[in-house]
Amino acid sequence: MSILTRALAGVSTLLLAGTLAAPAQAAAPPGGGELRETLEAIHEAGMYGVYSAVRDGGASWKGASGVADVRTGRPVKPDMVHRVGSISKTFTAVAVLQQAERGKIALDAPVSRYLPELITGDAITVRMLLNHTSHVADYVPGAFPSLLEGSLDSLEEHRYRRVEPEELVRLGLAFPPTGQPGTTPGSYSNTNYILAGLLLEKVSGMDAERYITRHVIQKAGLRHTSFPRTPRIPGPSSGAYESFYGLFDPPRDFGVYDMSWAGTAGAVVSTMDDLNRFYRELLRGKLIGSGTLAEMQRTVPVAAGGGLIPYGLGIYAADLPCGRFWGHDGAVWGMLTQSLSSPDGSRQISVGLNRAKYQTIDENGQLVPHAIDYAFAGHLLAALCGPAEARTLSTPFTPFQADRFRLKR
Repeated sequence: MSILTRALAGVSTLLLAGTLAAPAQAAAPPGGGELRETLEAIHEAGMYGVYSAVRDGGASWKGASGVADVRTGRPVKPDMVHRVGSISKTFTAVAVLQQAERGKIALDAPVSRYLPELITGDAITVRMLLNHTSHVADYVPGAFPSLLEGSLDSLEEHRYRRVEPEELVRLGLAFPPTGQPGTTPGSYSNTNYILAGLLLEKVSGMDAERYITRHVIQKAGLRHTSFPRTPRIPGPSSGAYESFYGLFDPPRDFGVYDMSWAGTAGAVVSTMDDLNRFYRELLRGKLIGSGTLAEMQRTVPVAAGGGLIPYGLGIYAADLPCGRFWGHDGAVWGMLTQSLSSPDGSRQISVGLNRAKYQTIDENGQLVPHAIDYAFAGHLLAALCGPAEARTLSTPFTPFQADRFRLKR
């Protein structure tokens, strides 16, 4: 799940020092050769396996490079089912906004109106949950307590642990708030989207994951997207190799894992094709109305991974050299995902990686860019802006920066 804190403060603080917010230019669609070359460069730079789906209008391309299993050498395939982490937040936000359109939820109403047993007072509103300005702390350090003690033991110990969403909320609330509710910059927190799922259950009368499946996933026509019911990923999938900045050496496979710790904040699995379809349907007004979509795209600055990202309601903006794109990213133990779309949904990319936190951290606590970061940026730019733009890349793009949880020293 983009689930340590947030994945990819990167694509929005982006790549080259100056970012542009102009409408997306009509760059010539990249050919399969350029896309294949830049995708393979990610694997050659050290990523075990990577799969990508690109669309440009009616044209589409899919590719994969590397291995799904480092022990057997089983290759990755373009249509593998992948844990998409915090991209789940967009699905949850859409569900909550559907209920707002039906008059069941008021975005500026206090959360305590719906969940008085968890949240007291009137300071935190529903909108603040969705745009991360509630300043409720992230529960992840509490869910994996050894991280606060300088150890990775709880990652393995909790592989098969089932945890209820109310417990996750209480873990987040046990930490000091990150600021005053409603103030900016906001602070990215997975607890917000666990609360959003519980709110959805309260007003819809349905289990949140069941509601999202029926009214978002199925409505978008997604065939390989779900909340898994077991620790295994349903369908053909890869291992999930976690490096944790060199502390797991060799990287450890967390492909089998109970994702109840992520829930409506990050437990969705999907394919790259399905992700492109989901964002295309969303941006074309097929899942929520145009007015609600405009509300969803009203951004505020949110702190994530050492930078600020323009975050809306479960979606963020990424300003590339060829214009503004919309989407989200995700990071869970061993898997990373990025999905970006042009404002009209015509130009898209979704990419899945099966090794997480592959970088190192220097003596000053700063993340050291990896060759994978350059290669990943090159593939994104080739897909969304064209090969010529990708060839100008001279600054590393470090994706999934917010997935950087430092151990206590």
